[in-house]
Amino acid sequence: MFRDNLWKLIASSVLVLWSVATLIPLKDQPFGDYIKQEASAKPAEFAKLMSEASARVSAGRASSLYVALKQLGAEQKLELSQFFPEVRLEDSLKNIEKRNNLLLDELLRRSHGRLQLGLDLKGGVAFTLEVDESALSADPENIREEKLNKAIEIISNRVNGLGVSEPIIRPIGANRIEVQLPGVSTKDNPEIVSSLRKPARLDFKMVHAFTAPPQEAPLGYERMTLDIEGRIGAESYTEELYVKTRPEMTGDGVADAYPTVDELGRFRIILKFTNAGSKQFADVTKTIAADGQRSGRSGRLAIVLDGKLYSAPTVREEINGGSAEISGSFTQREAVDLSNVLNNPLDLPLSIKEQYEIGPSLADDAIASGKLAFIIGVSLTIAFILFFYTVGGVVASVGMGVNVLVIFAVMANYGATLTLPGIAGIVLTLAMSVDSNILIFERMREELKLGKSLPSALEAGFDKAWSAIIDGNLTTLITATVMVLLGTGPVKGFGVTLVIGIFTTMFAAVVVSKLILELLIVPGYIKKLPMFSVLQGPNFDFLNYAKPAFIASWVVIAIGVGAVAYKGKDIYGIDFVGGDTVALSFAQRIDVGAIRSAAKAAGFEQANPVYQKPLGSDREVLKITTNFDQGEPLVKALQQAIPAAKFSNEGVTRIGPSVGEQIQWNALKAVFWALVLILLYVAFRFEFGYGMGAVVSTIHDVIMTIGVFVLFDRQFNASMVAAILLVMGYSINDTIVVFDRIREELKLNPTGTLRDIINRSLNLTLSRTIITGGTTLLTAITLISVTSGDVNDIALTLLIGVITGTFSSLFIASPIFYWWHKGDRMHVEAHKDIAPKYEWAGSSRASE
Repeated sequence: MFRDNLWKLIASSVLVLWSVATLIPLKDQPFGDYIKQEASAKPAEFAKLMSEASARVSAGRASSLYVALKQLGAEQKLELSQFFPEVRLEDSLKNIEKRNNLLLDELLRRSHGRLQLGLDLKGGVAFTLEVDESALSADPENIREEKLNKAIEIISNRVNGLGVSEPIIRPIGANRIEVQLPGVSTKDNPEIVSSLRKPARLDFKMVHAFTAPPQEAPLGYERMTLDIEGRIGAESYTEELYVKTRPEMTGDGVADAYPTVDELGRFRIILKFTNAGSKQFADVTKTIAADGQRSGRSGRLAIVLDGKLYSAPTVREEINGGSAEISGSFTQREAVDLSNVLNNPLDLPLSIKEQYEIGPSLADDAIASGKLAFIIGVSLTIAFILFFYTVGGVVASVGMGVNVLVIFAVMANYGATLTLPGIAGIVLTLAMSVDSNILIFERMREELKLGKSLPSALEAGFDKAWSAIIDGNLTTLITATVMVLLGTGPVKGFGVTLVIGIFTTMFAAVVVSKLILELLIVPGYIKKLPMFSVLQGPNFDFLNYAKPAFIASWVVIAIGVGAVAYKGKDIYGIDFVGGDTVALSFAQRIDVGAIRSAAKAAGFEQANPVYQKPLGSDREVLKITTNFDQGEPLVKALQQAIPAAKFSNEGVTRIGPSVGEQIQWNALKAVFWALVLILLYVAFRFEFGYGMGAVVSTIHDVIMTIGVFVLFDRQFNASMVAAILLVMGYSINDTIVVFDRIREELKLNPTGTLRDIINRSLNLTLSRTIITGGTTLLTAITLISVTSGDVNDIALTLLIGVITGTFSSLFIASPIFYWWHKGDRMHVEAHKDIAPKYEWAGSSRASE
């Protein structure tokens, strides 16, 4: 038995150890303290260097120790890696300045906590970019708005490729863009702003072929310098070339750019052309090669990005392979960043207008109450599962612990940022993730009732629950994958998190939990596995109540849809429609929680205060974002409510939405295609009638959740997109569990009517439905009771969604399957499964 489980033990141990190692350190360390610990060579010289760097910061010649060390390394041509021999750098990189930059970036990264906190918990840095008015002056208003939104989308893709870093990017006025980045400091990373506003204009230009360099550039050409990295052991050098002013081809023909490593370990960027770009590049290289043959000298093609010459390869023949490369003295980070910029080129020139640090948008008491709610929620989930499954509950709790550990580790590996709504989503996901264990335990309970031994019940329980687990998770995975592929911003971020959660949940349930149970049960350490049952042999006729329940639920949906239509744009919060941002000076600093409470008491439900400090200044400014045309009334209300602060209005600015139309449209596309693929998958794995039931019940749950949420007089903000998608995942999984049991019972009871089979299946899965829903409801109710703001909205959404999802699996999905087949079992069997049930790998396949 131990030999059979050895691979599980090794895999589980390796994954847990990797997760712990990935998450250390948990908190940021001061950069200076960290590098003093890490410097292990030449202590006297390093101490002198640190003294010089500290003096430079004190004198105001550098914004931080990081920048001071970078400056000293460049000025003194000093190789900083000599003090840190344990930090490996790219062997092929010989440029001292770039090696120093790479080293300092790596040390800065290591000094930070692996999971960075979001703008709501920690704050970050923000800056305002202004579009050159000359680039928009000739455009009508709709074209100006379209160009500005496109620039916002491009910047978002640059800073938030996977959708998990939680920035805020939104338009301000008619020609400005505000970018707020969590966990970033321009003191340590002053290049962050310039890298975001780079236009990424890529040009392919012809190089003048001369026998001897002329003193002045020929007509139509300009002098450019090419940095060339020497071979191993050789010095780097520069080459001056005369490059044609007019490009032969631009970057419009590039479809994709990505970094690779050449045979010498040097980083380069590979460019893949579109069909039109490939043909144009072939024509350009054919012309250069022909000119070279006529002149007797090899022609060269200059690759210029944002006015800098990166490479000038020799062209001897037409290149029609559809790709090219940019080579140069790149670090890995430079190659990755350059590829990212090339994939998201900006059409508009941007200039920096403001840079400032921002404090956390949540008050200390709100953060504390949020933490308390999460502790209570997780504790209640564990207590709930322990109450029903005793020893099995302990095992499930261990599996849940492994699950959350691995989720956080993978998110940290992808550079995810933790916000309070994000943590709430993970806690609620964990409450739902115990469903796999509940399915297994409920199946074990049934096997024990049949008189099987505990080891046999364990094997049969996993075996019979496997198809429901795999089908439920695969349908959710389809949804998550579509979100990743079609979604942007928070939609894509939720999809990435959901994909991670699906795999970690399955691993925790079918590997970790099963391993622990086998190690306890098979050797005989545990003789009994007590389980408390919610219902003893229920025998409800669910289909008897299907029609009135079906009608009643759609009446509620109609009322909710009517409320949505009546309120119109009022259902959207600031994240979706924008609003006013008012800047206030003050004599006394007031906690943001007290400001938010005072605003709410005055009738301003949407008021998001945050303190900002312009870089290089000690003067703080309070900025409050509220609904349109409520900025000045809000200021007057706060002046009356908190007179000691002596608030003074310094101006009101209109801001655009941070969740733009593109994100909303992509979310709708993702939901549509997810439903289509779920229909096809369920039709293939089960039968088309099951697919119709699954899709209709999912649509039912999403619409009802939105409608009831609006009836509670709540508004939709960015975090609600993920909450609705979470409800969608829960609904699909709940329905698949019931359908899996119906399919099984149809095989086990060849003489039963379709009505009896469906009712029996619903009764057999009822205990699991109540326990799974109960764990999630307890967590949601706790969050609603203790928290406020976005977290409260997320919890309310999931509370509605869980109740709706449980209702629909009983009275929507199964009845639709029943009515689709006109209540006739023979009609089902005429369209029976075309794919067998998934089997638990390595099992002895318990009899069904």
